[in-house]
Amino acid sequence: MGLLDLTAVELAGQIKSGKTTAVEAMEAVIANIDSKEGELNCYVTFDREAALSAAKEAQKKIEAGELTGPLAGVPIAIKDNMCTEGVLTTCSSKILGNFIPQFSSEAVKRIEEAGAVVIGKTNMDEFAMGSTTETSAYGPTKNPWNTEHVPGGSSGGSAAAVAANECFCALGSDTGGSIRQPASYCGVVGMKPTYGTVSRYGLIVYGSSLDQIGPLCKDVTDCATIMEVIASHDKKDSTSVERKDTDFTSALVDDVAGMRIGIPRDYFGEGLDPQVKEAVLSAAEVLKSKGAIVEEFDLSLVEYAIPTYYTIAAAEASSNLERFDGVKYGFRAKDYDGLHSMYKKTRSEGFGPEVKRRIMLGSFVLSSGYYDAYYLKALRVKAMIKKAFDEAFAKYDVILGPVSPTTAPKLGSSLADPIKMYLGDIYTISVNLAGLPGISVPCGKDDNGLPIGVQLIGDCFNEKKLIQTAYAYEQARGKFE
Repeated sequence: MGLLDLTAVELAGQIKSGKTTAVEAMEAVIANIDSKEGELNCYVTFDREAALSAAKEAQKKIEAGELTGPLAGVPIAIKDNMCTEGVLTTCSSKILGNFIPQFSSEAVKRIEEAGAVVIGKTNMDEFAMGSTTETSAYGPTKNPWNTEHVPGGSSGGSAAAVAANECFCALGSDTGGSIRQPASYCGVVGMKPTYGTVSRYGLIVYGSSLDQIGPLCKDVTDCATIMEVIASHDKKDSTSVERKDTDFTSALVDDVAGMRIGIPRDYFGEGLDPQVKEAVLSAAEVLKSKGAIVEEFDLSLVEYAIPTYYTIAAAEASSNLERFDGVKYGFRAKDYDGLHSMYKKTRSEGFGPEVKRRIMLGSFVLSSGYYDAYYLKALRVKAMIKKAFDEAFAKYDVILGPVSPTTAPKLGSSLADPIKMYLGDIYTISVNLAGLPGISVPCGKDDNGLPIGVQLIGDCFNEKKLIQTAYAYEQARGKFE
């Protein structure tokens, strides 16, 4: 096994024992980026000198006994919507093409305090609006399993970087499946925590009531380890929750005997690729063979999830993106006549088509005469979806289903049809609407060799049950390759 094939936890162990160093790990990553990045386009910002310098500094602290965290010396990638002090942070948008923050997001600070070394900022759909990483102003990222296909989105750069060994682990953000779906498409593990578990301070916001930061990793152990590092109560984030049960690595137990797992019939109807269905149900059979109690049930309201999500998310986006106007920071159009002309030209030139589409939709549903008909109605349906999950979790410990209806589509096929792209989120967005935790774990491949992920959903603050179930499945499945 080569150095790049190690998981983050395995690498940290080898660095601590002196078998390798943080500098050697970073040099291996940089060499791999040099060989693959021209084709994959996983990174927006990558400063090799800064990365190597940070690795050298980390190694000194490790040798001095100052850095003892579980990720000490591990090279990690950060999605480009998390502020990083002194490092370009663009949200893959022209409008933030020159934005260098004066502070780091709380999640990034905690990762660095644990000893991880930031490599650079990963490509994403512009302002996290998209499901393919094709709406980026810096060009699309490609799937390492087959470069004719997308890596998913919006955290496609992070997922592809992990899959291609261009980092050992990465941080992404999930508004409607933006960690879990690219994790599924790229054959890695991705987790969206319960809303409020990870501080959103320093995360450039898309949908305030939906966004959550989470890890993308090679295995469930790495996922639990990173979750333990980034989960924290933060007074700077009004949505942050104080929790006492964030010892997530304690849930790495290979035992699902007696675990009650529900499979929603609604998730296995029309539109689901037969190969995806077979792989996901096979994963359920594996858990059943290990002693879990698996049964089907009706979840209901699935068909309302997409219109509800896109109404709420677009409304929040139109409000949140008002701040990008060319006045205080970011891109400003050159030729304009007066303040209103500057606003109009800056936003017209700075935002891409998908972002404009969602701003317009959000402004429409919030406008006088339509607010009650669309936005308030969507909020009521959101509450109904949460209630449906509450009823399900009264019976089941974990809900199991697909992550996406298909494997990764070809580049260009989804972007040509936005509605088709939106429908690809049908199994993931309810988790965000209800504030629940969810995890994607690789469970098979289709006939073209593209990965398929199984999604496990838990009740609020029950990440440990998800981690235990995912870990038990992973142990039975063996190495995914």
